[in-house]
Amino acid sequence: MIKRILVVEDEAPIREMISLVLEQHGYLAIEALDFTTAQSLLIEPFPDLILLDWMLPGGSGIQLLKYLKRDPLMKAIPVVMLTARGEEEDRVQGLESGADDYVTKPFSPKELLARIKAVMRRTSPMTEHEALVFDGLTLDPSSHRVMADDKPLDMGPTEYKLLHFFMSHPERVYSREQLLNQVWGTNVYVEDRTVDVFIRRLRKTLEDSGYDKMLQTVRGSGYRFSTRF
Repeated sequence: MIKRILVVEDEAPIREMISLVLEQHGYLAIEALDFTTAQSLLIEPFPDLILLDWMLPGGSGIQLLKYLKRDPLMKAIPVVMLTARGEEEDRVQGLESGADDYVTKPFSPKELLARIKAVMRRTSPMTEHEALVFDGLTLDPSSHRVMADDKPLDMGPTEYKLLHFFMSHPERVYSREQLLNQVWGTNVYVEDRTVDVFIRRLRKTLEDSGYDKMLQTVRGSGYRFSTRF
């Protein structure tokens, strides 16, 4: 099935270049030039991924991202931010608002395609089907659900894959670089700070049920998933 990608970008030359590159590589590109048009195109069948510019007529990319994440039907759609804002604070704000990746302009078509493929890989359902259970925390790849004491937990696709990796490899310490390689992939450049952002997001999801304590920081080394407190 052809993957549908919504390109939300107000600069016509950039939007048209991205759409051309996507279609040359087998994707179906849907174009939106402003906030309102993008909202109107968020109908079923939903896009498989959204390329979202930060600055848009009618509203910001961050506002649209927050709108997506509030909707239970759309919150799992992966989002890659496209922007000229390259400062670390802006990158972190984009990630903490729910973006799955962040590409700073100017970017090459090759880099953009690599990021898209990496995000789609890590947001796709896992192939392993055996449920992972630690105390009352359960991750079931066959249904793509995480339960805490029989209550469902709502989390984004990258947090899901991060938790799946940790639960598949308990009691071992992994550095940020190792987590980047395992969860994000080795063929895409993602900063170490990105790991910290998604760890915080995952901990926040687990916090109400008390399972955030399983996700432990090992000073100077990285992170570990453990039932030993």
